[in-house]
Amino acid sequence: MSNNSIELRIENKTAWITLNRPEVFNSFNREMALRLQDELDACELNPDVRAIVITGSGKAFCAGQDLKEVTSPELNPGFKKILEEHYNPIIKRIRSIEKPVIAAVNGVAAGAGANIALACDVVVASERAGFIQAFSKIGLIPDSGGTFFLPRLVGLQKATALMMLGDKVSAEEAEKFGMVYKVFSPEDFNAEVTVLAETMAQMPTKALGMTKRLLNESLTNDLNTQLEMESKLQIEAAQSDDYNEGVTAFVEKRKPVFKGK
Repeated sequence: MSNNSIELRIENKTAWITLNRPEVFNSFNREMALRLQDELDACELNPDVRAIVITGSGKAFCAGQDLKEVTSPELNPGFKKILEEHYNPIIKRIRSIEKPVIAAVNGVAAGAGANIALACDVVVASERAGFIQAFSKIGLIPDSGGTFFLPRLVGLQKATALMMLGDKVSAEEAEKFGMVYKVFSPEDFNAEVTVLAETMAQMPTKALGMTKRLLNESLTNDLNTQLEMESKLQIEAAQSDDYNEGVTAFVEKRKPVFKGK
């Protein structure tokens, strides 16, 4: 299934969502933003999808907003609509889907493109990738959850400097700063991402989803509230088929076969 701006492929329980406007470094226009939301919704509802990968076609991951759209009198939807109907819903979907969402950053991720990547559960990058909080370069402020996620990943001081100065962060620096889980060579990137995604797709999906829910809540909860949530969800996890399979496989000294139930 594909269209001009988004490609979707499902294989081995993994959905591969590719941002597909390489001629403009996969920058977002309205069509692409709405289509990405639709594809994320479809992946959330599809029981055959147990992991999701978001990546880019061509040389870039995503250059953020297509500035030709916002400077066009005919096409410009306005920043209110861009944020409330395009980027904010994308970030909310990524965080609410109780399946692992992997950002496979194959090239430059700038502006909203960088922050969409940072909102994902696991971020991996090619050595050719780079991350740029490009907003200050054109007199804007970081959006798409950047001011929420980046300080939590790298600390307030580093995030402030990166956002105000708009420095480009290499893949290696991003790994060092804690923005990226792992960096792979361009030659091995696709194969390594495939192994990672298919590994996560074979894990106990319900437990991974509950873990994601707890991590989301931990961003605002106090310790006592978090402990209560852990207790509640652990009891729920212990009632799952995957828990029974995991324990049985451990006792029988074999590899578990999880079904995400």
